[in-house]
Amino acid sequence: MTRRVSRQISVGGICIGGNAPITVQSMTNTDTRDAAATIAQIRRLAEAGCEIVRCAVPDMAAVRALSEIKAASPIPVVADIHFNYQLAIEAIAAGVDKIRINPGNIGGQDRVRAVVRACRAAGVPIRIGVNSGSVERELHERYPDDLPRAMAESAMRHVQMLEAEDFTDICVSLKASDVPSTIAAYRNMAERCDYPLHLGVTHAGTLRMGTLKGAAGIGGLLAMGIGDTIRVSLAADPVQEVAAGLDILRAVGIRRDRPEVIACPTCGRCQVDLLPLAEQVEAAVSDLHVPIKIAVMGCAVNGPGEGREADIGVACGRADGLLFKNGEILHKVPFDKIIPALKALANEFVNGDQ
Repeated sequence: MTRRVSRQISVGGICIGGNAPITVQSMTNTDTRDAAATIAQIRRLAEAGCEIVRCAVPDMAAVRALSEIKAASPIPVVADIHFNYQLAIEAIAAGVDKIRINPGNIGGQDRVRAVVRACRAAGVPIRIGVNSGSVERELHERYPDDLPRAMAESAMRHVQMLEAEDFTDICVSLKASDVPSTIAAYRNMAERCDYPLHLGVTHAGTLRMGTLKGAAGIGGLLAMGIGDTIRVSLAADPVQEVAAGLDILRAVGIRRDRPEVIACPTCGRCQVDLLPLAEQVEAAVSDLHVPIKIAVMGCAVNGPGEGREADIGVACGRADGLLFKNGEILHKVPFDKIIPALKALANEFVNGDQ
């Protein structure tokens, strides 16, 4: 894929846009006013691989907790603010690394100017976050059958308010709850500006369907070269959002930092219980940090031939399996020795002996 060229911003030292790696974000669902609970959740998210975290800031009590949260957070903290420009200014003073606010709904250009002044002085970027439900009524009426266009128009209005203050340290998101509208809105925006884009499908749903919608929407856009940072929105533990986001990056080939296990879906030719074997192989190599592709195939038809794209693999018979490496058969091993044999081959890649 050819990645869209975008300008770059920095969020607490983490670069977004340009040629920077695509980052994974999440949002805490604790009460931000409870600093201890929020810090504990942020640490769990960071351990899971989250690179930037956002916290809701509904009032001044939440702002007062931000300094403690920021001081203890191992990753950059974003303040999520709606309507109240003073909360944005105070959150910046508390040390947050980015704010998420829509300039058009904070009460006029003078208030936008005040927020921009604080952001510029602190080196804090702004994410303009347009959701399908936050589009101005006038734009809905102007484009009654084109929600993506209305979303992009709304985002550009907010962008222009910041540009009027000569502020371009901006990231933009345009999230709908359905995949087609989300994709169309981001494609529209990608043609209008070069600001980095924060991808997501909002209100995507519970773990299973939310992950699928996130994979379709976010993954589809990434495959088009659009997107600079992502958040998978789930009605689930935020740690699951991070896991889904990392898996999406791996699935589209953007992040190659772990083993990838491919397996045939099985058919009547398969003579072994392949599905548990594939899961066991995946678990056995989960501690490795090397981009190796491992094939677990159920018969000779789906063996070294169809598994040729893998670095190593096995084609299973009734009681044994043929190990192969780079498409070449090595030797046969008993069924109960397949997992340690594949792990040994995988370790050769870790040690550079492939």
